[in-house]
This record gives sequence, C-alpha cells and structure tokens, in this order.
Amino acid sequence: MGNFSRHLGQILKRLAPWTLSLGLSTVLVLGLSWLFLKPKLEPSADRPRSQQVSPINSALAALRSIPAQQRLDPLKQLAQQGTTQEQNQARYVLAADLVQLQQGEEALRWLEGLEERYPLLASHIAVLHAQAQTQAGQTEQAETTWQRILADYPQEPAAAEALFVLGNQNPDLWQQAITDFPAHPQTVEIAVAQLQKKPKQLKPLMLIAKHGLFLPNYGDYLTQLTQNFKAQLKPSDWQIVAFGYWEKQLYKEGALAYAQAPQTSQTAYRAARGLQLGGEQKKAIAAYQKMIAAYPNAKETPLALSKLASLEKDLGQAAQHYDRAFQLSKEQQPTLAAQVLGERIQRLQKAKQPSQTLQQTLLEQFSQTDDAAALRWQQAEKQRQAGNLPRARQLALQIQAQNPNSRQAAAAVFWAGKWASSSDERQTAFQTLWKTYPDSYYAWRAAVLSGWTVGDFNSIRSFQPQIQFPSTQLPLAAGSPALQELYQLGQHQTAWERWQWEFRNRQEPSLSEQLTDGLLRLGVRDYLDGIYMLANLETRAREEQDSEQQVKQWQDHPGFEQALFPLAYFTPIRKWSNQRNLNPFLVLSLMRQESRFQPKIRSVAGAVGLMQVLPETAEWVSGKAGLKTYEIDGIDDNINLGTWYLDYTHRNYNDNSMLAIASYNAGPGNVDRWVQQTAITDVDMFVEDIPFPETKNYVKSVSENYWNYLRLYNPQIQQLMRAQANPSDQPNQLDSSLK
Repeated sequence: MGNFSRHLGQILKRLAPWTLSLGLSTVLVLGLSWLFLKPKLEPSADRPRSQQVSPINSALAALRSIPAQQRLDPLKQLAQQGTTQEQNQARYVLAADLVQLQQGEEALRWLEGLEERYPLLASHIAVLHAQAQTQAGQTEQAETTWQRILADYPQEPAAAEALFVLGNQNPDLWQQAITDFPAHPQTVEIAVAQLQKKPKQLKPLMLIAKHGLFLPNYGDYLTQLTQNFKAQLKPSDWQIVAFGYWEKQLYKEGALAYAQAPQTSQTAYRAARGLQLGGEQKKAIAAYQKMIAAYPNAKETPLALSKLASLEKDLGQAAQHYDRAFQLSKEQQPTLAAQVLGERIQRLQKAKQPSQTLQQTLLEQFSQTDDAAALRWQQAEKQRQAGNLPRARQLALQIQAQNPNSRQAAAAVFWAGKWASSSDERQTAFQTLWKTYPDSYYAWRAAVLSGWTVGDFNSIRSFQPQIQFPSTQLPLAAGSPALQELYQLGQHQTAWERWQWEFRNRQEPSLSEQLTDGLLRLGVRDYLDGIYMLANLETRAREEQDSEQQVKQWQDHPGFEQALFPLAYFTPIRKWSNQRNLNPFLVLSLMRQESRFQPKIRSVAGAVGLMQVLPETAEWVSGKAGLKTYEIDGIDDNINLGTWYLDYTHRNYNDNSMLAIASYNAGPGNVDRWVQQTAITDVDMFVEDIPFPETKNYVKSVSENYWNYLRLYNPQIQQLMRAQANPSDQPNQLDSSLK
C-alpha cells in the first residue's frame, strides 16, 4: 500500500510531529505566506436584530450529521414546534433537504411565507423557492422568482445564482455575473463553460486562476494561461498564477511565476525555493544567490542562506552560508538561528565531523528552542542504546523542563516515566502526559500501560468502542451573519459557496478567516486542506504578536479537535469495518494518515484515494475478495479494498496491529525481517527501533490518530481524561468499569 500524508515539519512540530514528508504544506517550512501575514480587522458585530445569528436547539443540532432522507420526519416535527425562530430554522433545513432529494413540490409547501418570516436567510430561501419550482415543473414561476431575486437581492450571492440560471438564455447576464460576482463558484462555472466553447480566452482563464482553486483540474487552466498568454500577463497576474501553482504543489511552475511577479524578498525566496523543490538544484542555487544579493538583510534571507547551504556539496562553503544565516537571525529570529545551528550540526554529524562547540552553543544560548530539544533527545537516545538509562532519563527530564512545547516533549515525559525507579515517578509522568499532551501517541501508550481499556497493539483490531457523535461544533470566527447561520444549520455546501464570495483575502487571510476557511472546507469534505488550515493556526499565532490567546480560545472548544479528527465517511467505514471485524476508529485513523480522506488523491507511488490502494494491490485483492468490478477511486470500493488488505495484514501477524500497520506501510517482507532480527520484548522499544524512519513515524501517527478518535468520541475515555485534567474534583478511585 502507498502512503500519502502531509509533511507539516517545522510548521507543525507540536501538533503533528510524525506526519511524513509529502503534501501541500511542505513548503510552509520554507517561509510560505502564513509566516509573514498580519491579521485583518473583522466585520463589526453591531447589526440589526434581524441580522443576528440565533442558536439552534439541541434537537436540530443532533440532526446535522444525519443524511437528508433519514431526517425528514423529525425535521417535519421540529418545523411545527418550538419558538418561531426554531420553526424557521427547521423549515429551511427541511426545504433544502427536499430540494436535494428532488422533491420540489413538497419543498414549496414548507417554503411558503418563509422568506418574510426568516429575513436572515431570505435570499437563500428565494433560491430554494426557484429551484423547487423548477423541480415541480413550474417553469414560468421559477423564472419569475429568479428575476425577483435580481431585483430584491442585487448585492447578495443569490443574485449570482440567478444570473447563472437566467444567463443560459441571455448571455449578457453571464457577463454581468463575471463583473459583479467574479469569486462566486457559479461564476467560475461560467468561465469554464466559456472556455469549453472557445478554449483560448485570457479573461476566463484569469478568473479561474484567481477564484477557481477548488476545481479538480485547476492546474490545467494555469498551464493553458501561461502557455497561451505569457506575454500578456502583468506582474500582478503572475502573482495570482504563482499563488495558484504553490497551492497545488506545482513548485517548479510556481517558482517561474514568482520570478515574474512583483519582486519582494518573499517572492524572490519562493522563486528559489520552488526551483529547489522542483528538482532544479543548479537553478535554485543561482536564484538563492540572486535573492540574497538583492535583499541582504530581509527577514527571509537567513532562511535562504540555510537552504543554499543545504545545496552546497563543499562543507567549507556551506559553513560560510550557515555562519552568515546565524549572524543575521540570532538577534531578531532566535528560533531560526537555533534551526540553522541544528541543521549545521546534523550536516557535520552525517559527515562524521566534530560539532561539539556548535552543540554547546545551541544548548546554552538557545536552550528553550525545539532544535535544542531535538539535540537533547538525540543524546538521550544514544545513552539509552548504550544502556545508561539514568543519564537518558536525566536528559529526558531536561526536555520536559526546558522544552515543554517541543515535538520531543511527550516522548521525553513518557520515557522518563518508563525509565523511572519508582511507580510513583512513573505514574506522575503518565499523568503529565494525559494533562499536558493529551493528543499524543505517548498519552495512549501511558493509558495502555496503566490498564485502561483503550485497546493495545494486540487488541485494537477487534476492540469495538462506544461512539458518541458530537452535538456541538466550533463556531465560525469570520463572515456574515447569514454565513454563520448556514454553517450552524449544517448547510455546508451553501455556506461554502457563500464563503467563496465573501472571502477576499485568500493570499493573506487573518487568523479568523483562516479558521473559517478551514471549517467550511471540512464541511464540503475538503479534508486535506481543511485540516491543514486549522492545524497551522497555532504556528501562525506564535509568529504573530498578541494572537496566541485568540487561537487558544478556539483550541479549547471541543469542536476544534473534532474538526481535526472528523468522522469522515463513517457510514461506509463502519459497514466494511464490521464485515472485517476491524475497529472502525483504526480504519479512520489509517485513512486520515494515508490520504486525509481524499478519494481522488494520488501518491508519488501511484496509490489511489482514501486508504491509498496501489492499483496492483487492488487487482490482487479484488480476486481474493470476489470483487468482479470496482472503481479504485470510488469511496465504497476503495474502503472495501483497503479494509480487506488491512484485515490481511492483521491475519499475517496474529492480529498484532503494530506489525499490521507497519506492514501496510513498508510491506510484509521488511516487517518479517525486522521481527526475525529483533525480538519484541518491549513493544514500545520495538517501535522506537523500527529501522525505516517513515514506517516508525507512520505507526506512531496512525496509533496517535486512533487514540484521538477514542478520546474525542468515546464517553468512557472522555470521563477518564476529564478526571486526569481535574484530579481534585474527582474521586481517588477511578470507575472500575473504565479499567
């Protein structure tokens, strides 16, 4: 099986230390736009009462995750009881579901009078009305409604939808949509339609470049634009094109575009870094040198020097670049200075050159940085391998004290507990994990070793935890009241479409806009980018002054972590997991790591979709599973194939999930060899000693995902974790049913 996962690297050390080095966010390690942005002012909260968002009742909230067909009857009941506002909300959701199910005539009954009763969503209700009339065969009435939308709501995105529909008969209205609503998804579809009729057109291509990033073949449009209209593009156009390429991981193309965008230290850096990521090493060296000469004291220059040093084969020349990068960054950017030292130390160690002086500088002058933590952990590992556990524990405790927010901190606390000489010290370490690093792989290992019923490596496979679906969600932090109302009603597609029109700062979003964008992406199953947008907030907050408290408030809401670990495609996952006697949380966890739940994504090895099934593996599995026909990128078929193979890897290793997960990533041949070479006397030590770093990180990441799904959606573990977070409020003896 193939593995496709995002490398959050230095950007997400705290949150996701074990993700692998593939994916869209790789470049953020290198100084992407998030690192240099400043928050924008948010819209005023002072609005008329009719424009305020009202909370929805718990019964309606509980229906958000249920498919439309299955919730019609309870929605009808809610639409006739409760307050006027609650009835309006239920009627809107019910009508939207009926339109989705092509039951327009029934929808019209619930829409009657709703536009006047529910002014906050009046324009969206009018759109539903026109759609329902069309489904009911009331063609003339529908056209009249679309015309009325243009008259009554000319500034609302509903007008873009009206222009799209009416423009099928009057092309001038499509041009009006392009002029007035260029960012609306329907307008992007207009541009696509225009290009289908006449492919080589500059204006539609530029509109798509700026507003059509959601299109599955977006990169193809950028290629058409740059190939056919290169000479006509202005520097500001190249900036748009470059951003689009960068977002789609087309780094080499992005580098060439950034070279023609308005020149700043940032665009010059990206032009060089894009060449490096695109495999153009010689050109990258020249571009770095040009950037450094043009902007010798810019914020990005130390980072450019360190990347230039990494490309230099000559150690002496590399040392000069590292020295200069260190001198430029040590005062204003100490974290970057520590990173430069860390990279230089690694380079010397790889070349078997002495680095003790640099190590001493790093530990003494930058003691509290992540790179100092990484060095301490490296030293602890050496002491552990030499059998000097007291010294290894001492170094681990230094990390706990000096580097509590580093990616090594949770591991250091865990091993300090395992290496402790008393049970009290061990338990204190484990309680620190549950309280301070509750989302870590090591918090799960501590729970296992403490006797909690959470599923160990030898029992996860068949463990069937109780699952409690969430009834609350993290509110949006930006956007209009209408957008926030749609979101809280679970109208994800409509909310996302409205957001495309409202979102004006795509290249430089505020923190609130980034949170909102991430949540709305998740709503339309753009899990890859949605999860990233939320995960990156913590790193941005550290870079921007006075932002950490704001982000912490969002993180403290239970909906934040649930958004990071969504119950994506849970119906087919549970179906195939039950058929194969697999823990559905384990399948979710592996899928999250493999593809971030993307059905169409491809890995560099050719693996496809959700569980990243290789075509040759799919062919073999289909024969074994009796699957005569299948679509490898189809959701149900992919999960069917993937769970069969995961079951197969478990059967190969007597249901040991650690070995099964490792085999899913590295193949059975490698795992068999490791087992033969190293006896599993301590499973935690065995994981740490897996010789493939990618597979070691993969096992930890999938297991960490599993633990997070368990603690977020299992009520028993939620109770236990609350007890650990507030021990003074809990009885000394834990509920025996949880052990």
